[in-house]
Amino acid sequence: MKIVVLDGYTLNPGDLNWDGISKFGDLKVYDRTPYNDEAIIENIGNADIVFTNKTPINKYVLSKAASLKYIGVLATGYNVVDTETAKQQNIVVTNVPDYSSVAVAQFTIALILELCHHIGAHNAAVQKGDWIKSKDFSFWNYPLIELAGKTLGLIGFGKIGRATAKIAKAFGMKILVHNRTVYPEFENDNLKFVTLDELLSNSDVISLHSPLTKDTNGIINKNTISKMKSSAFLINTARGPLVNENDLVEALNSEKLAGAALDVISEEPMKADNPLLNAKNCIITPHIAWAPKEARQRLMQTTIDNLKCFLEGRPVNVVN
Repeated sequence: MKIVVLDGYTLNPGDLNWDGISKFGDLKVYDRTPYNDEAIIENIGNADIVFTNKTPINKYVLSKAASLKYIGVLATGYNVVDTETAKQQNIVVTNVPDYSSVAVAQFTIALILELCHHIGAHNAAVQKGDWIKSKDFSFWNYPLIELAGKTLGLIGFGKIGRATAKIAKAFGMKILVHNRTVYPEFENDNLKFVTLDELLSNSDVISLHSPLTKDTNGIINKNTISKMKSSAFLINTARGPLVNENDLVEALNSEKLAGAALDVISEEPMKADNPLLNAKNCIITPHIAWAPKEARQRLMQTTIDNLKCFLEGRPVNVVN
C-alpha cells in the first residue's frame, strides 16, 4: 500500500515522527507540495492513501488519482478537499476534530492580553534603552487595559469558543455569544446568547470562532464594524476570510476600531502587499494558534487512529 503526505512540515518540522503511519505501508512524505494541479497530481502518483494539511485536492486532481481510496486531512477544516467529488469516486475523507481547542483558546487569550498590555513592544522599548533614559521609574507607550468587568463577544461557540469562554470567565469578563444554535444549558448570570447586533454593540473584545461558510464569509465588514464600540478589539484565530481586510484596515486607521489581533488572514502565506501590514495597532501572527507540540501530537495520534479504523473497515471522523 502506497501512502503519501503532501505537506508534512507544519505538522512535523522534526520534533515528531511518522512511524505510526509508515507501519501501514510504503510512506513518502513531502515537506511541501506546490499549490498547482500538476505538482499535486505528480506527488500523489498512484498512492492509495493521501494526507494533506493545506494542499488543495480538487475535482481535476481527483480525476487523475485513479488509485486513491482515502484522504486524511491533517486539520479540522477540510475545505481544501472537494469532498463531494471524492464521495462520488468512493474516496473516504476524514479530518481531525478537537485536537487544538485548548491551544487555540489559550492563544486567543494571549492575543487579547497583548492588545491590553503590548508586552512585546514594551520589552523592545526597554531593550533599546528607553527605560535607562527614563526620568521616571515607570512608563508605558500604549494604554494599559484591565479585563475584569469587560465584555467578551464570541462569534461561534464550538469547543474552541467554549474553552475561550472558560478562560475569560477566570479574568472576570462578562461573555456574550452569537451562535447558530443556542445552548440554554450554558447560560448563566455571566454568559448570555444574543443576536449578532447586540454582541457587536456591547462587546469590548470580539473574538471569532466560526467555521468559514457562505453565511460567515466576510462577517466582519464595514457594516458590522460600524456597530462596534470604537474602543473595541477584534480577535481572529478562526479563518482569515471571516474578515474583510480592507474594511478592517480602514476602521483601524480611522480609529473606528481600537485594535485587532489576527492569527489568520485571507491568503496564507501573507503577500507583501497585504493591507493589514499598514494598519494601526494590528498584531499579526503566522497561523500558529494550533501548533503547540502537545496539540500536534494529538493531531498525529488521531491521524494514525483514523487510518487504522479506515483500514479495518470502520472509518471514523468521515466528512463526506
